[in-house]
Amino acid sequence: MKKILAVDDEPSILTLLKFNLEKAGFEVITTEDGWEAISLIQTEKPDLVLLDLMLPSIDGMEILKKIRQEKNNVPVVMLTARGEDLDRILGLELGADDYITKPFLIREVVARVKAILRRTIGNVYSEEDETIQIGDLLIHTERYEVYLKGEPIELTPKEFELLLYLAKNRGRVLTREQLLNKVWNYDFMGDSRIVDVHISHLREKIEEDPKQPRHIRTVRGLGYKFEDRNEEQSL
Repeated sequence: MKKILAVDDEPSILTLLKFNLEKAGFEVITTEDGWEAISLIQTEKPDLVLLDLMLPSIDGMEILKKIRQEKNNVPVVMLTARGEDLDRILGLELGADDYITKPFLIREVVARVKAILRRTIGNVYSEEDETIQIGDLLIHTERYEVYLKGEPIELTPKEFELLLYLAKNRGRVLTREQLLNKVWNYDFMGDSRIVDVHISHLREKIEEDPKQPRHIRTVRGLGYKFEDRNEEQSL
């Protein structure tokens, strides 16, 4: 049974989340306190965190920052009453996997939680592990592991999914809309900036020079293409 940690300072929202997520088959832990949330993430090791942005003791952005600084790649879905683009983009840049604005439909929350866990955790422990080798980059598709020149690369679940989809479609130009649909599995409110943010994160982690990427190339006016430029130059 997958474990969800829900963090919100509104008891009614926690009650709603707990009831519906448990009904959907999840174990649910709740807290109204941000500092306790940090402790629970360390001790309970949840499979996913639903994290309110506005908390009284320490806000959700700071909690998310601490999670990622500790190299913890647990999927995080931000919950907020705010709708400003700046807050959404900041959360994504800090490593959030998804973003839901209040008031929300509870069935939407449950659906997104299921989708994220199905894609990021479902096959991690499969014994059959396909690998994709592109230049110095090695991707273990089932183990969710990436190596660059033999060294492990730490990716968030969403960064891994994006990299894997790009690699499986090597050589093809993929639009931002295609990536939103295939990697996030829904139209992210028409906001393709989420793709650009995650592409930037990937480049920082897998490219020797993110400003002159070897693998993830921008196709102006269209989207992105995954390739190995060193390989092409040697042909």
